[in-house]
Amino acid sequence: MSAPKHNREYGSRGRVGLAVPQANPTAEPETAALLLPGVSLLATRLTSIEPDPPTRFVGYLENLGTTLRSYDVLRLDAVGFACSASSYLVGAQREAAIVAELDAHLSAPVITGGMAIRAALAALGLRRIAMIAPYPQGVVDAGAAYFTAAGHEVVRQHRVVTRTTDTRSIYELGSADALAAARQLDLSGAEGLLITGTGMPSLAAIETLGPELGIPVLSTNLCLAWSLCRALGIDTPAGPHPLINGWQERRLLL
Repeated sequence: MSAPKHNREYGSRGRVGLAVPQANPTAEPETAALLLPGVSLLATRLTSIEPDPPTRFVGYLENLGTTLRSYDVLRLDAVGFACSASSYLVGAQREAAIVAELDAHLSAPVITGGMAIRAALAALGLRRIAMIAPYPQGVVDAGAAYFTAAGHEVVRQHRVVTRTTDTRSIYELGSADALAAARQLDLSGAEGLLITGTGMPSLAAIETLGPELGIPVLSTNLCLAWSLCRALGIDTPAGPHPLINGWQERRLLL
């Protein structure tokens, strides 16, 4: 792994901002486990009073510049946006325009969940994927369209059903739900499995499913942490996962 770059008490290898949906209890602990030693995680909350989930998701990304003002004079080395549904609903073109404007303003790269997943799929050479998501069906379909537009084939998609139509009930789910969904999904023809949605815990499921399925298993949080490390110029260690490792031990301390 690369040497420290910054003369700091904390974050000697980088300060990472993470914009997290307001009630999400999962993105921060999973990202903290996934990021490598020496990287400091500094989170802010995406807030909205909009009751309609898709409208709320779009607003999170459209208003990201305002959210990032909460960091005041703190200089970040990279920023992650931890809501993949926003990417799916606004589409890659609008997503890129928002990110380009923020990159120029912050002088630091901004990486969305959708961008991170696409980068990971490209790095691993995965074209045919299966997708598991706890979103409303319309958002699941938007996710499939987002990846199809990027040149991937979504061979299977599965919606994890939540207790209510309010997407905040996603936060009641656990890795066991992701594991069960994967085990009932026909993965024939899939080169990789994507568990998308930053609010549903998935690290334990990824660790179990990788050897079991024999194909790469990814999540939004995992891809985002990997992309943030790449943006910081940090080499990720080799190990059982094809993208990033070390989190397997740290996960047990969450």
